Amino acid sequence: MKNDHDASGGTADGRTRDRVVRQLLEGGSATAADLSRQLGVSPAGIRRHLDAMVADGIITPIESRSRQPRGRGRPARHYALTEAGHQAGPSAYSDLAAGALRFLAEVGGPSAVSQFADSRASDLERRVRSAVVAAEPEDRPAALAEAMTAAGYTASVSELPTGLQICQHHCPVQFVAERFPALCDAETAALARVLDTHVQRLATIAHGDGVCTTHIPATADQDPASEAASPSCPPSPSSEGSAP
Repeated sequence: MKNDHDASGGTADGRTRDRVVRQLLEGGSATAADLSRQLGVSPAGIRRHLDAMVADGIITPIESRSRQPRGRGRPARHYALTEAGHQAGPSAYSDLAAGALRFLAEVGGPSAVSQFADSRASDLERRVRSAVVAAEPEDRPAALAEAMTAAGYTASVSELPTGLQICQHHCPVQFVAERFPALCDAETAALARVLDTHVQRLATIAHGDGVCTTHIPATADQDPASEAASPSCPPSPSSEGSAP
């Protein structure tokens, strides 16, 4: 691993923090150890950057929902972008991705974009399926949320009289999904396949909502056309400020 040679220069500090923002934009939440390994910055150096970014309101610590017992010493802390962090993130990545999909639509038509969205959703499905099928049926929504958190979506479960809601507090492709809603549609279909039941997307970050909310009816035969539930997810970690 490389040493954090940029620790002494303000301009270099900015470059490292831009890389942290980009990594969180692409992957969602991450621990200091994750970022240290991914960016090639020393553990002490990455912690210094993260502390400064928390103080500046760019990122915020979030609670880890891992069920694994914690070892001795300081527990691992996950970090996610705040709203300000999303706005300050580098736009080149989003512009490039959106441009690539626009080109794909022009060359291959809307069906090509849909195929890409389906492929990406299928990849998410493969990443979370084993954790879901290993859980008891009543525990599968929680297992899905935990697996999605590990995949960068910072997900949780809320309980309603009409069923459950999967609450995704982070969208790794938010800026692209704003222009290509097929990404959201394909992801919703993937969640339905993983849970083997009807689900209904009630809100999305890409459409301006604070949280992506997916409703899971209390019973599989519940009429989807019955009275729709309202999103009741807790606020996104990115809207809770930068306090630890």
